[in-house]
Amino acid sequence: MPEDQQDKPVSAVTTGPSDATTKPAEPVDDLVSTRHRLRIGRRTLDYTATTGRIVLREEVYEDGVFVGHQAKAEISITSYVVERGADATGPQTRPVTFAFNGGPGSSSVWLHLGLLGPRRIVMGDAGDLRPPPYGLTDNHESLLAESDLVLIDPVSTGYSRAVKGTKPEPFHGYQGDIDSIAEVIRLWTTRHERWLSPKLLLGESYGTLRGAALVEKLQSRYGMYVNGLVLVSSVLDLSSIDFDNQRNDRAHALYLPTYAAIAHYHGKLGRGSLQKAVRDAEDYASRDYPWVLAQGDRLSAKDRAAAVKTLAALTGLSPDYLDRADLRIEHWRFFGELLRDRRQVAGRIDGRFVGPAASGIAEHMDADASMDAISGPYSTAYNHYVRHELRYENDLSYEQISSRVHPWSFKDFEGRPIDVSPQLERAMRMNPHLKVHVAYGYYDGATPHYAAEDVIAHLQIPAELRANIEHAYYEAGHMMYVHEPSRLQQSKDLADFVRRCSPSS
Repeated sequence: MPEDQQDKPVSAVTTGPSDATTKPAEPVDDLVSTRHRLRIGRRTLDYTATTGRIVLREEVYEDGVFVGHQAKAEISITSYVVERGADATGPQTRPVTFAFNGGPGSSSVWLHLGLLGPRRIVMGDAGDLRPPPYGLTDNHESLLAESDLVLIDPVSTGYSRAVKGTKPEPFHGYQGDIDSIAEVIRLWTTRHERWLSPKLLLGESYGTLRGAALVEKLQSRYGMYVNGLVLVSSVLDLSSIDFDNQRNDRAHALYLPTYAAIAHYHGKLGRGSLQKAVRDAEDYASRDYPWVLAQGDRLSAKDRAAAVKTLAALTGLSPDYLDRADLRIEHWRFFGELLRDRRQVAGRIDGRFVGPAASGIAEHMDADASMDAISGPYSTAYNHYVRHELRYENDLSYEQISSRVHPWSFKDFEGRPIDVSPQLERAMRMNPHLKVHVAYGYYDGATPHYAAEDVIAHLQIPAELRANIEHAYYEAGHMMYVHEPSRLQQSKDLADFVRRCSPSS
């Protein structure tokens, strides 16, 4: 591609001025496309990047009579499509992956610039962070080598907003969120003539809950069957990590292996291996620990003393603290307590990160040290990238993580746990070709690996469908791609998964 063709818009759609004497003009898509080139090994990928906002509309009926489509939201997306040529397959056979982060309230910037896209953030890692303003570089491990990509920002995140004159609350909840993202995927697939392409969904954190529900929604509502589902830092059943319910001992047990991993990383467990520390905690969490917690005041003094001693050896916390905590370790308190003797706190999103304690006597940390470290680089990189390289301009603030979505509505689960396992079970029974890849970070204190494993192990699916689920583990946190060795391995794992999900492979 000639140098003068690099990074220049090839198309753009913008709105014109509205007539102040009439109602506001209907919003229209404002997408900008640019052409780029990426070297991956010996391959050269020429691709088109398209970013901006597409308008979602709903069918409107009056007295049962269809009266038209009404705009309801403008959704920001970024897509990367490899151009057809000597090194590109046709659009009907090349996979496409739809990706989103979680929150609720998170944009897709983390997966976009951390793992999947053709450009990635350069920020360093725990203990070796670069100073601002950070940097961007080509992502030679981009999933674009195997699949076209569509990154989606839910309403009120990124540049996505409800249309002017309407309230965003209908989108700030489980069902409204699922419906709107499903519509984005249907629209993009239809407009780009990709119904015959292998399709994958990739979600992170709350995006895994969204992803599992979306697969079922797409298949049952639109007949759009999906080839693969990637769950990064999975949480499908929120009760598995729920500490708010004081009588829910399940979370205390399922978090224990994560506490052991983080304690091991910070030198609190001696010289044994990480694998042994995690395995010992999993063994205790799977059998003895739930029994101990279930006893309440029926637990004998001897058994209680033994439990305190075991928990101290597994977590690096003091026996006195564990006894006063009644053998139950709440996660925010753990991050504040583990390194109290150093006047430091451990990160929640990634327990490898540490920060100074605001107070040496605080009950728990005042801020997540890992998010403090990660947020700035990603915000800086994206705000530069979207204008300078993708050529999209919008004076709205790009909402990296938005508080406006709260309170998030789970009214669809009133009176029962917030759990989308049944939707994933239904999707897998409906489509026995659906493959699932689950990625875990050992130092992830937000969605612990053992809790996610427990939920997956209890899926009610035929035995033969178990072979459709695979697991990958990384010595990193919630965003495992922040850790360079994990990013490299995860990129390989995802590329292999996409190839195996494609019928032509």
